[in-house]
Amino acid sequence: MDRLLLALLLLLQGVNGSSRHAEDFRFCGERRQTKKSRIIYQMRPENIITIENSAETLQIAAPFPNLDNYTLPDNLGNYRFCLYWYQRDRIFNLTYGRNNYTLSAEANPSFDFSNPSAPQNKSGVPVLSNVSYAYGKGLQNTSLSSAAVYYFSIRDISKVHAIEEQLRNLANFMKNPNKPTGRQTNARAPYERLLHLESDLEQVVFEGESETFGTSMVRATVLKIGPSKASQDLPFVSELEVGREVHGFAVNLPRILFAQAKGRKKNTESRVLLMDINSQALFQDQNGSRVLGEKVIGITVGNTPVSGLPQDVVLKFFHDQLPRNVTPRCVFWDVDSSHGHGSWKSDGCETETGNNQTVCRCNHLTYFAVLMMSSPGIDYIHKKYLTIITYIGCIISAVASLFTIILFCCSRRKHRDGTINVYIHMNLLGAIFLLDVSFLITEHLASIGSEAACKAGGMFLHLSLLCCLTWMGIEGYNLYRLVVEVFNTYVEHFILKLCAVGWGLPIFIVGVIFLADQTNYGPFHIEVFESLEKSTNATICWITAPLIHNIVNLGIFNLVFLFNLVMLGAMVWEIRRQRKRGHKLKHTLVLLGLSLVLGIPWALAFFSFSSGSFQLVVIYLFTIINTLQGFLIFLWYWTMVLQVRKLKSYPSPNSSDSTMLPFSTSRNSAD
Repeated sequence: MDRLLLALLLLLQGVNGSSRHAEDFRFCGERRQTKKSRIIYQMRPENIITIENSAETLQIAAPFPNLDNYTLPDNLGNYRFCLYWYQRDRIFNLTYGRNNYTLSAEANPSFDFSNPSAPQNKSGVPVLSNVSYAYGKGLQNTSLSSAAVYYFSIRDISKVHAIEEQLRNLANFMKNPNKPTGRQTNARAPYERLLHLESDLEQVVFEGESETFGTSMVRATVLKIGPSKASQDLPFVSELEVGREVHGFAVNLPRILFAQAKGRKKNTESRVLLMDINSQALFQDQNGSRVLGEKVIGITVGNTPVSGLPQDVVLKFFHDQLPRNVTPRCVFWDVDSSHGHGSWKSDGCETETGNNQTVCRCNHLTYFAVLMMSSPGIDYIHKKYLTIITYIGCIISAVASLFTIILFCCSRRKHRDGTINVYIHMNLLGAIFLLDVSFLITEHLASIGSEAACKAGGMFLHLSLLCCLTWMGIEGYNLYRLVVEVFNTYVEHFILKLCAVGWGLPIFIVGVIFLADQTNYGPFHIEVFESLEKSTNATICWITAPLIHNIVNLGIFNLVFLFNLVMLGAMVWEIRRQRKRGHKLKHTLVLLGLSLVLGIPWALAFFSFSSGSFQLVVIYLFTIINTLQGFLIFLWYWTMVLQVRKLKSYPSPNSSDSTMLPFSTSRNSAD
């Protein structure tokens, strides 16, 4: 009775009135009725609309709830009938002659259509004639041959719409990763959305063997792998992307992959999901690694973790010619579930480089990319030579610095010639001695395996470096007092105050960094490339957070270097202004020595970013001069001391010019 009342209500409203919107699907034909017949409508779970004719029935099946079955008119003869689907009104309706029949009032609007299957005939069953169908926008009629059975496949596009919406949201996030969303509560939230999207793609229904969803920013391709195709390798090549740094990619999945993903389900269909992402926004690590072309490729099979494959998955990235100082490296994205962060790792992946392509061979599935690594600009044989020079230079520099300090402390003339300049030089030599010693032992401390010893070694090396930079800055400040402040100014306990800054400030900085997080110091791994394809890891005790090194060390060095460069320029200007003859050698020695104590040769580091033979020469000069800095200061110091003593023993009319020497006792002798 309820169904009858509902049907009457629909009829009173008028089917035509309720379907003011145009139909989205129409199937029409002519049926010759030779006996009393009826309509049988059935709801089936399959996404198929079926129209089947017989002498007694016109049978219709669709995935919509049915209202009732109906009896057709008693009069025999030819009848024109049409089956309509009004998606917006959710009405599935049949007109038969002058009669209207509402088959369903809950026709799901989230379905899409496809071309019908070939019409079928059954022996002895009357056929339908003058058959046509239409669906979609425009509703252009398409004729079909006469037959007894017709099939129309439809698909539930509600999940397709949801997937497209998720892809659009991900694309918008990648375009503006810093824009607050109001829902993001942890660092992994965007990545979790990507994982949720993967799960939906594994279940989406589509026709054919593959389907692609998404935009140019993030694109998903789903491939169906039936039992027959699971016994062979699967190749896949992306479309050409003009104007991008990475033009495209190719993937070859080994057959063993499908057997491992299916497990015991031998005859089931597998699905391969390829995620093509053109943004690094979801894959930011703490090192600020740069991905080639921001291209990230994700591969999953059957939504099952796959690792330890005996045969590698091969990915080829096609890209522009890379700069000479860049080495591509295949990596995968590893997520720390406890903190919600991720990092790029290379375990289980090998890299093969070419002129315009990079080949990655990996034994597992996840998200892959190619990192832009700084290339070894020089051959490995030169690295061996530079390492030997560094160790020998540090040993000589440390011995020379210690020898100078001991001789100064034991010298009887210390109190007579002990000006502020000399005390500052001795402190700088002490800092250089500590830096050389800490550098020589840091790699050995890392190899011991003691975490506490390595933390202490890292702190000691950092402290020595900061002390060296600070005392070079104090050298520049003292030169400023000599050149710019031409008046004798007495500062009580001046050298003690300089020591408080030269040693106290580095101790304070290192202490704050350590107390803020004790893990800031410890083993630090440096990847040393023996060639473009081969590399080894060297471990030293150092700062584990690259951000601290970039801000603290490089920041202080840049400030000290720029200030000391100005001071050296002022010294050169003063010497040129006096223009006194006969002292060119003395002035040259003064400038060379001041360049050493002010750290000016450290500027060679700025030219190490060049390439070719010039880079090789610069690196050798930088290594030799700076590792021997203590020894060169030792030579300069004793040369100047002997020259000053010679001038005092044999005074000349121009001896007054000795006030320009940094060892002169005629100025700033107050301590």
